[in-house]
Amino acid sequence: SDMSVVKTDGPATCTKDECTTNPCGTGQDCKDPDTSPGSTSDYTCTCTGTTIKTTGGPASCTTDECDAKPCGTGQTCKDPDTSANVLHDFTCTCDNDMSVKKTDGPATCTKDECTSNPCGTGQDCNDPDTAPSSTGDYTCTCTGTTIKVTGGSATCTNDECTAMPAPCGTGQTCNDPDTAANKLHDFTCTCDNDMSVKKVDGPATCTKDECSTNPCGNGQDCNDANKSPSSTGDYTCTCTGTTIKVTGGPATCTNDECTATPAPCGTGQTCNDPDTAANKLHDFTCTCDNDMSVKKV
Repeated sequence: SDMSVVKTDGPATCTKDECTTNPCGTGQDCKDPDTSPGSTSDYTCTCTGTTIKTTGGPASCTTDECDAKPCGTGQTCKDPDTSANVLHDFTCTCDNDMSVKKTDGPATCTKDECTSNPCGTGQDCNDPDTAPSSTGDYTCTCTGTTIKVTGGSATCTNDECTAMPAPCGTGQTCNDPDTAANKLHDFTCTCDNDMSVKKVDGPATCTKDECSTNPCGNGQDCNDANKSPSSTGDYTCTCTGTTIKVTGGPATCTNDECTATPAPCGTGQTCNDPDTAANKLHDFTCTCDNDMSVKKV
């Protein structure tokens, strides 16, 4: 195997190191443990700097660390040098933020669903779990309230006038100027019979004086004891200066004293009542029929 090795008067010490032909190639260390000419294919190829070793031929000296999926979901793995002796150099990069990465292990990736403003204006968004695999768990809360919905926009309008029972009651009109959910106690109750009378955040004190339309007419005193809007027909009409009174309409306020029984003047006399108003009493006149000059009041 080596013609330069010669010995006289006995066998030469011949060797055959299989590594001399560089059977492993570059990047690998070759070692032939038995260099006797009869020993073949027992050499080993070891990837330089590693324990990866093969007997009788070149070793496989590439290892892509990303094949083991060390980054997990939501991340991209890249091994810049797949040489077997170059380890722990792989990089994990967050899919939702390429600027976030880590070498030799998973990156700390976050995915805040609130960044896309899914709730819209007038609502506060909160994502309790920002892991990339966590979706649809964000909450939308109407600003300044406890109205909250998970995974979508909340309904942030609240017309206080639609409450049951009606906040203003009968005989009043309710108006809520701002129906935002965080705008409460701003509704107004206005009296239907007097638009100038109103109250915020509760029923107004409405009155309805039926006497205001003068239902009794002249010569009578009107009184409405119950002025609530729901109370009707309870006013009284009293003939002025008398106790003649009627409820819910005009009283009869005439009183001709000459019609009294028995006749106030008697026979042979003519009676005349110049003012038949109910409050005009004792003004009738009796005149003698046979002498018109004789009369008495």
